[in-house]
Amino acid sequence: MKILINFKYSFYFLIMIGISGCVDSSMDTREIRNQEWLIPVDQIFDGGPGKDGIPSIDNPQFISIDEVPGYLRDDDLVVGVRIGDEIRAYPHPILDWHEIVNDEIGGTAFSVTYCPLTGSAVTWDRLLEPGRTTFGVSGLLYNSNLIAYDRATDSNWSQMMMQAVHGQLIGDHADLMTAVETRWDTWKKLYPDSKVLSTNTGFSRQYGVYPYGDYKVSNRLLFPVVNSDDRLHRKERVIGTIFNDGTRVFEVNKFPDSIHTINDAYQNYPLVTVGSSVLNFVAAYERTLDDGAVLTFMPVQDELPVVMKDNEGTMWDIFGYAVEGPRAGEQLRQARSYVAYWFAWAAFFPDPVIDVP
Repeated sequence: MKILINFKYSFYFLIMIGISGCVDSSMDTREIRNQEWLIPVDQIFDGGPGKDGIPSIDNPQFISIDEVPGYLRDDDLVVGVRIGDEIRAYPHPILDWHEIVNDEIGGTAFSVTYCPLTGSAVTWDRLLEPGRTTFGVSGLLYNSNLIAYDRATDSNWSQMMMQAVHGQLIGDHADLMTAVETRWDTWKKLYPDSKVLSTNTGFSRQYGVYPYGDYKVSNRLLFPVVNSDDRLHRKERVIGTIFNDGTRVFEVNKFPDSIHTINDAYQNYPLVTVGSSVLNFVAAYERTLDDGAVLTFMPVQDELPVVMKDNEGTMWDIFGYAVEGPRAGEQLRQARSYVAYWFAWAAFFPDPVIDVP
């Protein structure tokens, strides 16, 4: 298979073959090693482009689905966010080149973060203890995963850990916000009137070209990880849910073609996981509501964006919003979960439980 080598990819390629090592020689390695980190300093790698060398999108522009140009294919993935009645999609082919979008809806400021090397999309609140901020790409990686930094304190944040691992805010956890990852063709069925992030980013990039060659389908990695687990293909997409004492995952492509719900309790947390392999989405929510009720859910077919119904008769959409019934207007709390490549889950959370849908 032909491998596309461009400016950005070549940096990763050079590091992969050993021309660069841990934290790049152009950086003050003594200073980094003398600072306090929550992760092993000798496992922090310089990705090549440097701080902000991969530019975040800080003034995102949006268009309608009908205006989306031909660079976006039906099998491309998008990250969807819903806040109130506002629904937006952030395509992977743009996130591949920028990794972070700082956005705001109705006064709620958030960052959509995506690491193409670990296949992980995590959305979190931009309101930190010092106040509202934006996030940028530090240029550093841990377990092949994006380390973001906040521009308020310059603290470094591990994306998959959802935690500040260095700096003034070390130890703080990001406030996870609900997001759903699915294929573009599914998204158009779900929310045909939604807004979509525009390629009018202020930067010149080949948004229709994946910048990492065959990386998504090959078994190779570009950077070392601290733990390896060969139970699944390294790039298998799985949804993982993080608990106090462990992590469990479901393989996205192992869900039935039709929408399927799993009502269970893991480590005493009642959860519902809903997904479909054909529609290419999986989402996990807590089943315990604010009033203490514990709901049971069944799948709903052919009524997108509604994907499930509870035992009280309320209909719920893919974002966990109650759209019709006794609890209309309520929203389920998203479990501490997101989709990422298998190797990344195994690296960050060793020996995760692989569950069967």
